[in-house]
Amino acid sequence: MRRFLVWRFAPAFVVVTLVLLSGAVSRVPEVCGDEARPYAALKRFSEVLEIVERNYVEEVSTDDLITGAINGMLQNLDPHSSYMTPDLYREMQVDTRGEFGGLGIQIGIKDGQLTVIAPIEDTPAFRAGIKAGDYIMKVDDHFTKGMSLMEAVKLMRGPKGTKVTLTIVRRGLKEPKRITITRDIISIKSVRSEVLDDTVGYIRISQFQEKTAKELAKAIDALEKQKVEGFLLDLRNNPGGLLDQAVKVADAFLPPGKLVVYIQNRQKQRREYKTRNPDRSHGLPLVVLVNGGSASASEIVSGCLQDHHRAVVLGTQTFGKGSVQTVIPLSGGYGLRLTTAKYYTPRGTSIQNTGITPDIEVHQELIVAKQEEAEGFHIKERDLRHRLENEDVPEAEQEPEAKTQEEKDAARAEEQRRDYQLQRAIDLLKSIAIYRHLGEPTPAEQAAAH
Repeated sequence: MRRFLVWRFAPAFVVVTLVLLSGAVSRVPEVCGDEARPYAALKRFSEVLEIVERNYVEEVSTDDLITGAINGMLQNLDPHSSYMTPDLYREMQVDTRGEFGGLGIQIGIKDGQLTVIAPIEDTPAFRAGIKAGDYIMKVDDHFTKGMSLMEAVKLMRGPKGTKVTLTIVRRGLKEPKRITITRDIISIKSVRSEVLDDTVGYIRISQFQEKTAKELAKAIDALEKQKVEGFLLDLRNNPGGLLDQAVKVADAFLPPGKLVVYIQNRQKQRREYKTRNPDRSHGLPLVVLVNGGSASASEIVSGCLQDHHRAVVLGTQTFGKGSVQTVIPLSGGYGLRLTTAKYYTPRGTSIQNTGITPDIEVHQELIVAKQEEAEGFHIKERDLRHRLENEDVPEAEQEPEAKTQEEKDAARAEEQRRDYQLQRAIDLLKSIAIYRHLGEPTPAEQAAAH
């Protein structure tokens, strides 16, 4: 999740940061007790900075030293807080608009280990076979250990037609794998919909972007015109996105006044987000598909619909990212992405490091042809501390050639046929529709009554 509200105490943090950058730390006010500790620490920092500038064996940039110090401070906090130089800050702002030159993957980082949260559908990375849970050891010749998230993003993005080689480590593979991918313009349509098996309204949300809620509304309306008997909301491998869009997506399936999520900071200040509009789906049966690549905003939506007994959640345990990041602009075009709160489902459950547990657990490996395609390769938040050793690597694999639209449609139909989780979700949705036709309460309605 990338961009949220800025809490009221955020400007105070900016002031502290600016004091550090200005060099004003050399004049320490006469204070005592606990209040003196930050000033004493800042004085030590100023002394070290001055010693390094004067005596290091090679000439060093003050800006680089400051940036390194701030990065070190934030990397010790959590994997999602980061300090952004002006160019990295601009890259971050591009991320939610849905169009940029790159590969098409969502990544996370901790302790210097770059990890794929999820590949984005129909992008170069997706077509090349990059999978959720892959560890990225190298981007071209750059080892990723110790690299910040935004630095990695900058290396992977670039002009259309240029190539980049990722060296990845995947559970089940005996050695690292090199994959060369050609960059393209990543123009992401976050919502895709179609009718499956004549009566199932299938809605796939790949990311929560600025236009996701509007695209979802159009999809629901179009599917209802085709007389679907229920909706299947597919959030698998959806790495998250904008909080306000997650709230609006949940809003489309619930009546007004329902709590979607609340966020709480360390001062126990709480902010609630509730639905405002009538149920756009008119109460039709709803099944939500999730897996280990469903993170952040995806977990907000699935957790909310589960807590309100509005949907049956099917699949496997989700990623477990339950923290909120605030983006704070700094002077000179710099930016700070700071974890400021945790979010909680309507029942008060934090999913940090645990994820959403599906109502019906269905693993994908029951039908996949290759072991490496199985569900078990999804890395979870709690696993990000795992370290890997260097090994000799084989030659890079080349990505497959782009397919025609007809070939894409045929491949998608075959993929759906082999998609065990999807087929079980369709069966479940049809059975719920039968309950409704018979006038019997559905399993979700029975649970809500108790």
